[in-house]
Amino acid sequence: MGCKSVMKTGFLCRQWGVLVVLLSLWLPQSFSQQTTSPPPQQKNKLKFRLAGYPRKHNEGRIEVFYNEEWGTICDDDFSTENAHVLCRHLGFISATGWTHSSKYGKGAGKIWLDNVQCSGSEKSIADCRSRGWGNSDCTHDEDAGVICKDERLPGFMESNVIEVEERVEEIRLRPLGASAKKRLPITEGIVEVKYKGSWAQICDDGWTPKNSRVICGMFGFPQERKANKNFYKQIKKRAAKTKGKIIGSGDREKSKPKSNPKSKLNKDSGSGTRLFTEKQQNKYRLHSVACTGNEVHLSVCPLQFYKANATRACEGGMPAVISCVPGPQFSLGNSQKKKTKSTFRVRLKGGAKIGEGRVEVLKDNEWGTVCDDRWNLQAASVVCRELGYGTAKDALTGARMGQGMGPIHMNEVQCSGQEKSIWNCQYKNITTNDCRHVEDASVKCNIPYMGYETLIRLRGGRNRLEGRMEVMTGVDGNGIEQWGLICGEGWGIKEAMVACRQLGLGFANSGLQETWYWDGSNVTEMVMSGVKCTGNEMSLSHCQHHGSSINCKNTDTRFAAGIICSETISDLVLNAPLVQQTVYIEDRPLHMLYCAAEENCLSSSAAKANWPYGHRRLLRFSSQIHNIGRADFRPKAGRHSWVWHECHRHYHSMDIFTHYDILTVNGTKVAEGHKASFCLEDTECQEGVSKRYECANFGEQGITAGCWDLYRHDFDCQWIDITDIKPGNYIFQVVLNPNFEVAESDFTNNAMKCNCKYDGDRIWFHNCHICDAFSEEAEKQFEQYPGQNNQIS
Repeated sequence: MGCKSVMKTGFLCRQWGVLVVLLSLWLPQSFSQQTTSPPPQQKNKLKFRLAGYPRKHNEGRIEVFYNEEWGTICDDDFSTENAHVLCRHLGFISATGWTHSSKYGKGAGKIWLDNVQCSGSEKSIADCRSRGWGNSDCTHDEDAGVICKDERLPGFMESNVIEVEERVEEIRLRPLGASAKKRLPITEGIVEVKYKGSWAQICDDGWTPKNSRVICGMFGFPQERKANKNFYKQIKKRAAKTKGKIIGSGDREKSKPKSNPKSKLNKDSGSGTRLFTEKQQNKYRLHSVACTGNEVHLSVCPLQFYKANATRACEGGMPAVISCVPGPQFSLGNSQKKKTKSTFRVRLKGGAKIGEGRVEVLKDNEWGTVCDDRWNLQAASVVCRELGYGTAKDALTGARMGQGMGPIHMNEVQCSGQEKSIWNCQYKNITTNDCRHVEDASVKCNIPYMGYETLIRLRGGRNRLEGRMEVMTGVDGNGIEQWGLICGEGWGIKEAMVACRQLGLGFANSGLQETWYWDGSNVTEMVMSGVKCTGNEMSLSHCQHHGSSINCKNTDTRFAAGIICSETISDLVLNAPLVQQTVYIEDRPLHMLYCAAEENCLSSSAAKANWPYGHRRLLRFSSQIHNIGRADFRPKAGRHSWVWHECHRHYHSMDIFTHYDILTVNGTKVAEGHKASFCLEDTECQEGVSKRYECANFGEQGITAGCWDLYRHDFDCQWIDITDIKPGNYIFQVVLNPNFEVAESDFTNNAMKCNCKYDGDRIWFHNCHICDAFSEEAEKQFEQYPGQNNQIS
């Protein structure tokens, strides 16, 4: 009672201050705030803070103050339950997630806790199981972070939540000239940081290329280059009469420079070099930046901020200016891009946007994935820079960008950040049972801002992911943007893939040639036609089209192109080794092939056969079709429109689901077959994934993400009729979803090829592989096999 009265009465606190200090060393911890329950041996009560590079106020690297020192928590055994307890320490009601591998940058000093295991109901992190305070085998590469729900605990008044006052909230690159501002990407300019709502510069005193490298990486550029100092010295001379102003704690920009509209009209008109620097006073926030060059963000670098009572700002210096080198995709023409791309030994697959995806590396001419053990931002940044992007903004684990197929080439990749290639980093080779594809590593890279999303828009859709396509054609004399429509003729899923990517809306679900039901604006003119994309372009303007000469048969607005986008999508891949293992020849009597003939599963010469006598020679094999995407593969048509086939007594949900072809070395087709999807279902699934689709009793058809559908070699139409082909060397090819009826994240892995040798009685398959599984060199060697002479003597 006496203690409470002392806490409530400021007068008594002053009278008994010394006594309170002494008592605080042994008073029971129950008198402290409810959200903190440190152990009895603790000298001071625990304090917590969020730290790290740009983040919202409710997320960051979790740091704890124990035994008079700040330290971090290792991510080993970390869980959402741990995050719940820590977020309550910070005054939030709960956690929405947590991060690993120092996502918010590496901390410094002690790693106080390791192998923390909470149930989620503890009042203090000290009540959770762990290895004990200061007992850890981790490095700061494994610092844990938390993401708290942005809702405060009622009445939370804990003073131990330490906000890092001096931090970089946001950063931008301001171009130096009016003409430079119009060119994208912006590769050169003054570095500015945002502080308490206003922008300020960094003093260039002691500035190094390492600092420039970090900032260039943040803006999506792989390298820095030396800026033109003579140009900047002229700026400094012109601005010599303007004294630098210090932006410190408690100091805000009180007024904005007034401009004279008349002086802007004619002064320096047409020069294209009017400098923004001349228009405003320099305001400095940082006077020292000491990056090592490996950091993923400026905030991770050691920084020194100007104090509010400093007398002079950046004396003898000027605002820091950087110049960056853009990657090939953002600086070269299409022909140069192709040439550069072929030299890469790393690629990204399965991502919805440019610069993100599952990491795949080339080893022994075969592409494989990277295991996510110890995967972090440093390794991810090496991959991003190698591909011509900036640093990584996220290093994803757990096959977040879909699972790969084939080999896993790397495990426990450890990079410093300076490496030119991921192959220069330390790593371990995969041994038996080390990793599975559920552990495939992925990245999201920083890429330059190109402004492509401002050139097109959607109108009339039911939500933001769909609508009629409109293209900006320019701006009229009043500054009003002018828009037009895209002709729907020839518009399909590949064009929609580009449009969805350009708008930042994820994957394409549908490309629509009629949009009469989305007449949501007064735009009526067709301004673009003949659009033909490969699906990999960054903008529709990069696709083939008719240019200014519009050629559209149906110019009515209801025939304008439209799209439906999706945040997730499926991705089908055939199990190539299984095809090679199960292939054989069967001579099947004609009287057993009536149903197959009805479904066009035999070659055209079968119609001239002496039915029911004789036989057809069939090349049989099994097909195991995996969905490695992030959404279920569903037939385009609903069950109400499925076609019933009485002979086989089943429904076809897709008319053509697969093409089977035998080709000569020069690509001439000598035999073909096709497979209707008479039953798309989940035959088996990987561990932890439940089957959803079963054909029995007119059930729903599809392939769940993480499952596969097996067409056994003894099923009807699971063959190619090779009765008419001569002995020789051929290429056997299977193409899934050949007409692109159903959207997928990647169509390049829908085809599979094998070298095929047929002697008239027996057949051999070699080198069966998915078409994007080999290097370009290996693929050329495959196509050259088995030589010029196609006939076997």
